[in-house]
Amino acid sequence: MAAGEICVREVPLASTRALRQAVLRPHETVAQMAAHEPPGAVAVAAVQGGAVIAVGFVAPEGEPGAWRVRGMATAPESRGHGAGTAVLDALTRHARAAGARRIWCNARVSARGFYDRAGFRVVSEQFELPHIGPHVVMERRLA
Repeated sequence: MAAGEICVREVPLASTRALRQAVLRPHETVAQMAAHEPPGAVAVAAVQGGAVIAVGFVAPEGEPGAWRVRGMATAPESRGHGAGTAVLDALTRHARAAGARRIWCNARVSARGFYDRAGFRVVSEQFELPHIGPHVVMERRLA
Protein backbone atom coordinates (compact mmCIF):
# COMPACT_ATOMS: atom_id res chain seq x y z
CA MET A 1 0.00 0.00 0.00
CA ALA A 2 1.26 3.48 -0.84
CA ALA A 3 2.36 5.69 2.03
CA GLY A 4 0.32 8.69 3.14
CA GLU A 5 -3.11 9.67 4.22
CA ILE A 6 -6.20 8.50 2.35
CA CYS A 7 -8.14 11.39 0.78
CA VAL A 8 -11.74 10.74 -0.29
CA ARG A 9 -13.33 13.06 -2.83
CA GLU A 10 -15.90 13.30 -5.57
CA VAL A 11 -14.34 12.61 -8.97
CA PRO A 12 -15.46 12.36 -12.60
CA LEU A 13 -17.00 8.95 -13.27
CA ALA A 14 -14.45 8.35 -16.04
CA SER A 15 -11.60 8.43 -13.52
CA THR A 16 -13.05 5.37 -11.74
CA ARG A 17 -13.24 3.15 -14.81
CA ALA A 18 -9.74 1.69 -14.91
CA LEU A 19 -9.89 0.36 -11.35
CA ARG A 20 -13.49 -0.82 -11.71
CA GLN A 21 -12.67 -2.66 -14.92
CA ALA A 22 -9.54 -4.29 -13.49
CA VAL A 23 -11.19 -5.43 -10.25
CA LEU A 24 -14.83 -6.03 -11.17
CA ARG A 25 -15.14 -6.67 -14.89
CA PRO A 26 -11.87 -7.82 -16.43
CA HIS A 27 -13.90 -9.71 -19.07
CA GLU A 28 -15.20 -6.39 -20.47
CA THR A 29 -13.50 -3.47 -22.09
CA VAL A 30 -13.64 -0.12 -20.32
CA ALA A 31 -16.04 1.10 -23.04
CA GLN A 32 -18.38 -1.87 -22.51
CA MET A 33 -18.40 -1.29 -18.78
CA ALA A 34 -18.99 2.46 -19.17
CA ALA A 35 -22.06 1.80 -21.33
CA HIS A 36 -23.93 0.62 -18.20
CA GLU A 37 -23.33 3.76 -16.13
CA PRO A 38 -26.51 5.60 -15.24
CA PRO A 39 -26.88 9.28 -16.10
CA GLY A 40 -26.39 11.57 -13.12
CA ALA A 41 -24.21 9.15 -11.16
CA VAL A 42 -21.92 10.66 -8.53
CA ALA A 43 -18.51 8.99 -8.23
CA VAL A 44 -16.14 9.02 -5.27
CA ALA A 45 -12.52 7.89 -5.07
CA ALA A 46 -10.10 7.24 -2.24
CA VAL A 47 -6.66 8.50 -3.23
CA GLN A 48 -3.43 7.74 -1.44
CA GLY A 49 0.02 8.85 -2.51
CA GLY A 50 -1.45 10.13 -5.78
CA ALA A 51 -2.97 6.74 -6.68
CA VAL A 52 -6.69 5.92 -6.86
CA ILE A 53 -7.05 2.96 -4.49
CA ALA A 54 -10.84 2.64 -4.07
CA VAL A 55 -13.87 3.85 -6.03
CA GLY A 56 -17.64 3.65 -6.24
CA PHE A 57 -20.63 5.55 -7.51
CA VAL A 58 -24.24 6.14 -6.57
CA ALA A 59 -27.36 7.26 -8.44
CA PRO A 60 -31.12 7.21 -7.98
CA GLU A 61 -32.58 3.88 -9.08
CA GLY A 62 -35.81 2.15 -8.21
CA GLU A 63 -38.70 3.64 -6.30
CA PRO A 64 -38.66 7.30 -5.23
CA GLY A 65 -36.05 7.76 -2.50
CA ALA A 66 -34.01 4.72 -3.54
CA TRP A 67 -30.36 5.12 -4.57
CA ARG A 68 -28.14 2.34 -5.87
CA VAL A 69 -24.47 1.96 -4.98
CA ARG A 70 -22.46 0.51 -7.85
CA GLY A 71 -18.91 -0.07 -8.98
CA MET A 72 -17.37 -0.45 -5.52
CA ALA A 73 -13.78 -1.54 -6.11
CA THR A 74 -10.60 -1.43 -4.04
CA ALA A 75 -7.14 -2.20 -5.37
CA PRO A 76 -6.17 -5.62 -3.97
CA GLU A 77 -3.01 -4.30 -2.28
CA SER A 78 -5.05 -1.58 -0.52
CA ARG A 79 -7.80 -3.75 0.97
CA GLY A 80 -8.34 -3.86 4.71
CA HIS A 81 -7.19 -0.31 5.42
CA GLY A 82 -10.54 1.55 5.32
CA ALA A 83 -10.45 3.01 1.80
CA GLY A 84 -13.54 1.13 0.58
CA THR A 85 -15.42 1.95 3.78
CA ALA A 86 -14.53 5.63 3.36
CA VAL A 87 -15.85 5.59 -0.22
CA LEU A 88 -19.09 3.86 0.80
CA ASP A 89 -19.57 6.33 3.66
CA ALA A 90 -19.14 9.28 1.27
CA LEU A 91 -21.61 7.77 -1.21
CA THR A 92 -24.12 7.18 1.58
CA ARG A 93 -23.77 10.77 2.82
CA HIS A 94 -24.31 12.08 -0.70
CA ALA A 95 -27.42 9.96 -1.26
CA ARG A 96 -28.86 10.95 2.13
CA ALA A 97 -28.25 14.65 1.44
CA ALA A 98 -30.05 14.22 -1.89
CA GLY A 99 -33.10 12.76 -0.14
CA ALA A 100 -32.45 9.03 -0.27
CA ARG A 101 -34.45 6.96 2.20
CA ARG A 102 -32.88 3.68 1.09
CA ILE A 103 -29.61 2.71 -0.55
CA TRP A 104 -29.11 -0.67 -2.12
CA CYS A 105 -26.70 -2.70 -4.21
CA ASN A 106 -26.18 -5.98 -5.97
CA ALA A 107 -23.41 -7.25 -3.70
CA ARG A 108 -21.01 -9.99 -4.65
CA VAL A 109 -21.38 -12.78 -2.11
CA SER A 110 -17.67 -12.39 -1.37
CA ALA A 111 -18.28 -8.73 -0.37
CA ARG A 112 -21.25 -9.42 1.88
CA GLY A 113 -19.25 -8.89 5.10
CA PHE A 114 -18.11 -5.47 3.89
CA TYR A 115 -21.72 -4.34 3.38
CA ASP A 116 -22.88 -6.02 6.62
CA ARG A 117 -20.36 -3.92 8.57
CA ALA A 118 -21.77 -0.78 6.88
CA GLY A 119 -25.30 -1.55 8.07
CA PHE A 120 -26.64 -3.19 4.90
CA ARG A 121 -28.87 -6.28 5.12
CA VAL A 122 -29.56 -9.01 2.57
CA VAL A 123 -33.04 -8.68 1.04
CA SER A 124 -32.94 -11.31 -1.74
CA GLU A 125 -32.07 -14.85 -2.53
CA GLN A 126 -28.65 -15.44 -4.06
CA PHE A 127 -28.49 -15.05 -7.85
CA GLU A 128 -25.81 -15.40 -10.50
CA LEU A 129 -24.64 -12.60 -12.78
CA PRO A 130 -23.05 -14.04 -15.94
CA HIS A 131 -19.24 -13.71 -16.06
CA ILE A 132 -19.25 -12.13 -12.59
CA GLY A 133 -20.57 -14.65 -10.07
CA PRO A 134 -22.99 -15.03 -7.17
CA HIS A 135 -24.70 -11.93 -5.77
CA VAL A 136 -27.40 -10.85 -3.32
CA VAL A 137 -29.37 -7.63 -3.12
CA MET A 138 -28.47 -5.70 0.02
CA GLU A 139 -30.01 -2.51 1.36
CA ARG A 140 -29.68 0.03 4.11
CA ARG A 141 -32.58 2.16 5.27
CA LEU A 142 -31.63 5.79 5.84
CA ALA A 143 -34.91 7.21 7.16
